[in-house]
Amino acid sequence: MDRLTPRSASAGSDFDVIHAGTMPKITPWLWFDTEAEDAANFYTSVFKNSRITNVARYGEAGPRPAGTVMTVAFELDGQEFAALNGGPEYTFNEAVSFQISCADQAEVDHYWNALTEGGAAGPCGWLKDRFGLSWQVVPQALPELLNHPDPAAALTNHAVAGGKTEAAVSLVRLCGKEWLGNRLARG
Repeated sequence: MDRLTPRSASAGSDFDVIHAGTMPKITPWLWFDTEAEDAANFYTSVFKNSRITNVARYGEAGPRPAGTVMTVAFELDGQEFAALNGGPEYTFNEAVSFQISCADQAEVDHYWNALTEGGAAGPCGWLKDRFGLSWQVVPQALPELLNHPDPAAALTNHAVAGGKTEAAVSLVRLCGKEWLGNRLARG
């Protein structure tokens, strides 16, 4: 397992990796008031190869009524998540979002339509689902299109020649022509 140790101030970085290896698994925990199980059921219905792996319930000691859902462990296409019914103290905001990198227009449409149902569409592929969680639905070619050295060609010659017309269509649909034109003009 990797160990991080402090470096000297002159070294330029706060930590050195002592033992190289793979990054440890990260499991996002999502805090809900009472909707953890509903959210997990919803998310596993939206993403392929997904499943609920465990549901734990509050016992007699509380703090919620015995038998009500406390946590739900689930996987979205192999990525582990956990949901907690922790109460109304905390809610989601745009400071954290999950990005879905879509291979084609069909994927963009699938995730966009499913996740905005009961939620709210935002600009440029951002949305909030019915539980208030923020998502970004973007074509995989987004970085290539937005960082093309010739901004004028990003949606025309380059996108078409590279077979990325669906990504360009996705960008225009999600962001709007005016935003995309302004972004490409800036380079």
